[in-house]
Amino acid sequence: MNNKVVWITGASSGIGEALVYACSNAGAKLIISSRNRDELYRVKSACKSPVNIHVLPLDLEQTDTLTGKAEDAIRIYGHVDILINSGGISQRALALDATLQTEQRLMNVNFWGTVVLSKAVLPNMINHGGGKIVCISSLTGKFGTKFRSAYAASKHALHGYFDSLRSEVFDKNIQITIVCPGFIKTNVSLNALTANGTPQGTMDEGQNNGVLPEDCAQQILAAIKQNKEEIYIGKKEVKGVLFKRFFPLRFSKYMRTAQVTR
Repeated sequence: MNNKVVWITGASSGIGEALVYACSNAGAKLIISSRNRDELYRVKSACKSPVNIHVLPLDLEQTDTLTGKAEDAIRIYGHVDILINSGGISQRALALDATLQTEQRLMNVNFWGTVVLSKAVLPNMINHGGGKIVCISSLTGKFGTKFRSAYAASKHALHGYFDSLRSEVFDKNIQITIVCPGFIKTNVSLNALTANGTPQGTMDEGQNNGVLPEDCAQQILAAIKQNKEEIYIGKKEVKGVLFKRFFPLRFSKYMRTAQVTR
């Protein structure tokens, strides 16, 4: 990370904020983005070397603005070495109750926002000799659960898109890492969208007892350094990936009866 230019979205809270501190401590030059300008400056001021941190507010839902934002980011240092797509929003609603507008918002933020930004920086990375793109997905990108239908769809879409992209740009020295966190102790459940698109406003028990975001960030940095294609971060919930892979019918039956936090 030393002297690498790292652009982090979702940098004002949660995993993204923890990644800002971890990358800053590792000597990176940072561009940090989210919708909340004030919170971005709070995060910047909390870093040991804020002089190497540039604030670039953006809204992932406004996909038509993101190519311009990528051009702004590239102008800051002349290039981007690593793009960490950490911005996103979760869901707590039954599929039959969720409005189409809410489901489209989840896809726009979690999937299309990540795709548009990544495609916008790729030519610069290739011209600069290579780079890394990191997508913060979720364990629900590997298997769906109750109350997460559109959220799971957006994360599954990330896997399909970036697995395909990885094979297309590998010979151009572009590394792609997909990170699948389980329960991380962040405010993601507080901000999760209910059926009508309003925030849930409460902390899930699983989230509250999850992995600390700073520990999650260190595991992500290790995966980036090692050029891992995909990693899982969490506690016992990560076992669900292998459970579904090797015992799909038993897994499906288990998920029908499992107590999933709404």
